[in-house]
Amino acid sequence: MRDTVIVEAVRTPMGKGKPGGALAHVHPVELLAHTLRTLVDRAGVDPELIDDVIGGTVDQVGEQAMNTTRYAVLSAGFPDTVPATTVDRQCGSSQQAVHFAAQGVISGAYDLVVACGVESMSRVPMWSNVPAGKDPFGPGVAERYPEGLVPQGISAELIAAKWSITREQMDAFAVASHHKAADAWNDGLFDAEVATLEGVTRDECVRPGSTPEILAGLRSAYYDPGFAERFPQIEWNVTAGNASPVNDGASAVLITSSETAARLGLRPLARLHSFAVTGSDPLLMLTGVIPATEKVLRRADLTLDDIDLFEVNEAFSSVVLAWQQETGADLAKVNVHGGAIALGHPLGASGTRLTTTLVHAMRARGARYALQTMCEAGGLANAMVLEGL
Repeated sequence: MRDTVIVEAVRTPMGKGKPGGALAHVHPVELLAHTLRTLVDRAGVDPELIDDVIGGTVDQVGEQAMNTTRYAVLSAGFPDTVPATTVDRQCGSSQQAVHFAAQGVISGAYDLVVACGVESMSRVPMWSNVPAGKDPFGPGVAERYPEGLVPQGISAELIAAKWSITREQMDAFAVASHHKAADAWNDGLFDAEVATLEGVTRDECVRPGSTPEILAGLRSAYYDPGFAERFPQIEWNVTAGNASPVNDGASAVLITSSETAARLGLRPLARLHSFAVTGSDPLLMLTGVIPATEKVLRRADLTLDDIDLFEVNEAFSSVVLAWQQETGADLAKVNVHGGAIALGHPLGASGTRLTTTLVHAMRARGARYALQTMCEAGGLANAMVLEGL
């Protein structure tokens, strides 16, 4: 069986996902196209050699409809013989693209493949793909969950309540994310991964001056009297400050086998070691990272102590803190260059953004093993283990 390695990984800076954001004027196809061009330029490969491009996008409607990844490939100037497809596993869409790409290389279906993702939340806001008055779940789900499912913000509150995570803990975690991201930028640790776009050079949402006192002044982001009555255990401590923002951005990684990398003169950054995906309670929704971590470690025949670095998507502080309580992971190894609370969470791009940040952090820190996991709407989670080379 062939192995699979990442030989290049890039991302755009992350802009605010609202009108007036630094990247709001850039069409999502162009966001991804810029990333794809930069990826092959930095790797020094002929795009004609690419067997497939697998991209993640969540809100596949409007300017992100019609297989966005295919048109990004064409806009990037790749030969029209290079195919592309767009997948949706919610927030983990582009991490799933990495899994599919690696599995294709391992099976022999691909020699050289791109996994990538894009989301322009300023131009295609969240839930744009669900028209008003339409039910995306159907009667069978309504029958199975007669009291109804809940939005992600309510799930984050339920997680905080179940794991007794306080407002102070969530705010402190968020502040640390901003400070780590600011330090990483100041130390040049993002230089190798970021592809400057139209004069935008840095992530727009990083707040170096963030403090617990500032975050303590923010009000609850999701308070709802109906849910308050249904879930009296909720203390309404999730705010815009301890949750990820909405963002615009794109990211991409180039995946191949060690044999092909050697033949093409490419330098592997990390080996894609093991993969797992799991479902979890769709009411809590965001806790799948816990069983996914256990599952991928079991498949990798590793323990938590073997892992030098973790990337756990910071959709909400409560998600990462609950995961830490259950796994016992050392928070000093988690999101060492900051996470989505600071850097941003452009839904379809976040999976390969985490991978991009992780492989460069592994190289900078000499890490042997690293683990990435993401919670996803509907009660899903992806996880993978990477091995340093």
